[in-house]
Amino acid sequence: MSLNTNMKTDTFPETSNKRKKRFTRNDWMGYLFSAPLIIGVLAFAIYPMIAALIMSFHQTSGLSVGGKWVGFSNYNYVVQDALFWQALTNTFFIGIWSVLLGIILSFVLASLINNLNWSTGKNFFKAVFFLPNVVSGVATTLLFSFLFFPSKEGLLNFVIGIFGIDPVGWFTNPQVSRYSIVLMSLWGALGYNTIIFLAGLQSVPRDLYEAAEVDGAGTYRKWFYITIPYLRPIFVFMLIMGTIGAMKRFTDVWLIGGTAGNPGGSLMTVVLYIYRNAFLASQMGMATAASYLLFIIIFILTAFLMLLNRRKDSFD
Repeated sequence: MSLNTNMKTDTFPETSNKRKKRFTRNDWMGYLFSAPLIIGVLAFAIYPMIAALIMSFHQTSGLSVGGKWVGFSNYNYVVQDALFWQALTNTFFIGIWSVLLGIILSFVLASLINNLNWSTGKNFFKAVFFLPNVVSGVATTLLFSFLFFPSKEGLLNFVIGIFGIDPVGWFTNPQVSRYSIVLMSLWGALGYNTIIFLAGLQSVPRDLYEAAEVDGAGTYRKWFYITIPYLRPIFVFMLIMGTIGAMKRFTDVWLIGGTAGNPGGSLMTVVLYIYRNAFLASQMGMATAASYLLFIIIFILTAFLMLLNRRKDSFD
């Protein structure tokens, strides 16, 4: 017995060490096939992030990574710039309304579609609501620029004109333009959120509903006390992804309001502010400083939203 135990203790560490040190052909092939992806990430993600961080501490036009070292002067300028705070306010305003209304409406639509007994009808409504999601952001903006044309020739103004309402400057009135962007973003993102919620609704165990029915719970009580708590991770996911997308808003406001964020700067967002400093003012140092401030804001918001999902579900 002692001989066998000695042999085991002598041979096993040797073989395990050999296995650890051995680099097989499969390992080489794995790294070879992964090399394009790794090189792409290093070249187009890691390096630009490091270069932008270095630029944020320099006064440079962006033609080179270096330049005059200014320390935190770029960050101080951005923080003290009133236009940056206006852009941040507009970004939060449009983002909060877009994300919250988008989640609520898509969840209601998903619940209505999920309760249909007609399977063909479910597929029809899935396709109809998801269709705007395949349209590009540029095409969506051009479409709504015709729908929200400020004069009577605009479709929406023509409809409300039938009821004696004066034409509304949807994209020309500073008091209305941000709400118009919210409506446009709702139309574009509603289908994707609805499909995600539909997938979540179909994963809710039927046993929970049957147990609630035995206890006398109605449709609305089951909705509030079973469906919504069970789908909490999906709600958090929607909040996180919607927040990140809303903080990076650029295409639609740039196409409608230009680089000035017209009308009256009401459509100036943080990314549009970064674009102005980088490519119009040739102040790449200030632009990268603003982009890192935006990164910090997104990181804080994402971390806060992820904390909402740390509590364990009562169903687990």
